[in-house]
Amino acid sequence: MSSTERFEQDLVAAAFDLGASQGWRRVTAAAAARHGGLDLDRARRSFACTGMILARFGRLADMHALHGAASDGAVRDRLFDIVMRRIDFLQQHRAGVIALLRHVPTDPLLACWLARANLASMGWMLEGAGVSAAGLRGALRKRGLLAVWAWTLRAWLRDDSEDLSATMAALDTALTRAEQAALQLNGTRPLAADPGDDASFTPEPDLSADPAEGI
Repeated sequence: MSSTERFEQDLVAAAFDLGASQGWRRVTAAAAARHGGLDLDRARRSFACTGMILARFGRLADMHALHGAASDGAVRDRLFDIVMRRIDFLQQHRAGVIALLRHVPTDPLLACWLARANLASMGWMLEGAGVSAAGLRGALRKRGLLAVWAWTLRAWLRDDSEDLSATMAALDTALTRAEQAALQLNGTRPLAADPGDDASFTPEPDLSADPAEGI
């Protein structure tokens, strides 16, 4: 890891720690740098605004989820592993993430930006599991996985167990509902079929209404 990458990770961690302790309205790149004892001039070079901190956090979460992703086994199992890896990254910054999610409803622009960013992340999660996220079907799959993510994240917010068993159970349920919905729409094969099949990854609509989907 380069010194730049280490600095950026340290500042992101400081920002989420600051958000947890003082609220996200207080979080800026400068405030995070001061909170973490980091160089202000370097913070300015790396992060022009708070949005860039959140963007970097999202990329780090995706990288953590995709690192060592399995290339064999059922697609459902691969997706389960990747989504839980992303949850594991959030767990490392749990208090800051929860504070951010509480702040999001008060900032509509941030909520819209996070929703778009999350949709892009879902494309990476699908591709990591060997499922195409391209074209119209890919767009439907990303929307579907975003709904699964929202359902899982809602469970994670309430899950204070060390092994995150409730979160894993919620993810398993969401993937089952997504698989069933895909079968109903296509009348063909389930999510766990080969990545090249025609099954679109679209869960039941009510899953996507959860406000926790913005990270």
